[in-house]
Amino acid sequence: MNICMVFAAANGFDVVVVGSANLDLVARAPRLPKPGETVTGANFFEACGGKGVNQAIAAARAGAKTAFLGALGQDHAGDVLLDALRRDGVDVAAVRRVAAPTGRALIGVGDDGENSIIVVPGANHELNIDDIERHRELLGSCKVLLCQLEVPLAVVRRACELVGSTTTRILNPAPAQVLPGDLLGVVDILVPNEHELGLLGGVDELRRRGVATVIVTQGDKGAMLVTGAGVAQVDPHKVTAVDSTGAGDAFCGMVAARLAIGESVPEALRAAVIAGALATQTEGAVPSIPLWNMVKVKLESK
Repeated sequence: MNICMVFAAANGFDVVVVGSANLDLVARAPRLPKPGETVTGANFFEACGGKGVNQAIAAARAGAKTAFLGALGQDHAGDVLLDALRRDGVDVAAVRRVAAPTGRALIGVGDDGENSIIVVPGANHELNIDDIERHRELLGSCKVLLCQLEVPLAVVRRACELVGSTTTRILNPAPAQVLPGDLLGVVDILVPNEHELGLLGGVDELRRRGVATVIVTQGDKGAMLVTGAGVAQVDPHKVTAVDSTGAGDAFCGMVAARLAIGESVPEALRAAVIAGALATQTEGAVPSIPLWNMVKVKLESK
């Protein structure tokens, strides 16, 4: 590594998140409606969200120096999201304000903690490859790059291509969709849930397509780690779930943060399982994301 590269790494970020930003519109009801059915809600609230924002805040609360690269509308919702990122210490210099409205997520939550989500991308689909190229230095100096699929696939792929040779590239393939090989080929760690894993053809198919490490989130069953060395199960952290919205994002942000500080994947997963479980105990995505000290206490008590 030359002197310039050392300087960039020293002055870069632990985690850079390339992803979406949404204002969540959340309705709670005794149960989620079936297709064609209307149910009466118990309450309603608005909250900051979008998998990108959630995961950036999760990484920051886990102790990582974090930057967010995304697009927001020039509207009140965009202002709210920008302020939320700043309050948690996330660097927002790479956020572009655009003419399209800020993304929205319409979320229904049942009393059993399960949720149903419709995302309207808005400004998130205005994020483009020029935005990625403009922030080459930011991407090239981070320790971990964390992406999801609520922004265009070409943007995610280009971000993964531009990071430094020592950067770990993590992709959370959500919302679920079939992924091209040229994207999987530039990812180091894939973090699907069980539904997303099925759509992608299963662990064996992902390994065949070149993904070195697969982490499967399994809700109240914990997580599964699949590498060339085999399969390992990570035990769950038992809680009584109130709202599962954002639990996967808390998990991903914790994994990214702990890897950035030098922990191994198994060590990072033990913390991530706890973070994901704790995130189900509060309504809303961002309000539920735990601080590192909360997770650390649970780790030390095991």
